[in-house]
Amino acid sequence: MFRLLTNIISQGLKEPYQSYLTIPNQLTALRILLVPVFVLLLLQVDPYMKLFGVIVFAVASLTDIYDGYHARKYGVITRLGAFLDPLADKLLITAAFLLYVWMGYLVLWMVVLVIVRDVVVTGLRVYAEYMDRPVVTSVEAKYKTLVQNLFVYLIMVLILLKESVFSGKGVALMIQRFLLSDTLDYIMLAVTIFTVYTGVSYLVSNWKLSLQKPVQE
Repeated sequence: MFRLLTNIISQGLKEPYQSYLTIPNQLTALRILLVPVFVLLLLQVDPYMKLFGVIVFAVASLTDIYDGYHARKYGVITRLGAFLDPLADKLLITAAFLLYVWMGYLVLWMVVLVIVRDVVVTGLRVYAEYMDRPVVTSVEAKYKTLVQNLFVYLIMVLILLKESVFSGKGVALMIQRFLLSDTLDYIMLAVTIFTVYTGVSYLVSNWKLSLQKPVQE
């Protein structure tokens, strides 16, 4: 796995200088660098630091939207970028889920299942790239990403609103109780089941990479 990853990156870096330093690739690199920044900010006691952390997360998410648009519009899609872009997305979402576990809002085993699914799929993506097989994101995977992002944003907004400075003491207390209730566990269970389903579907439909059609995430 590590050797395949190294080969993908090294092969990508062999592309022309202007190719791998495109705007989409730079935005992808920025998104990866912003991951620890938003985590550290949301862990702060100061509510305004948490607000800044949410803004950083939103900016990181927006870079994902723009870099894909820019790459398609100007035809600057690179092999390295095609690999790093979804990896950066997974790092962003995974960091948020683990942060929520640390805060006591989510159950660890569900998050672990989500992470394992992404690690397995990413490993197959690396192998597919190594075998010069383009990876096509399936509709199910796109819905999975959308659902995960919406859930992450929901909890992030609630984390802000549980600060009385933003919502008032009464509302803040209710939101704090909600965050510690079983409701989030049920929602996360649904997200986990759907995420695992998309992973199993990926494995079943792409069990043999020698098929002529492109593999689907």
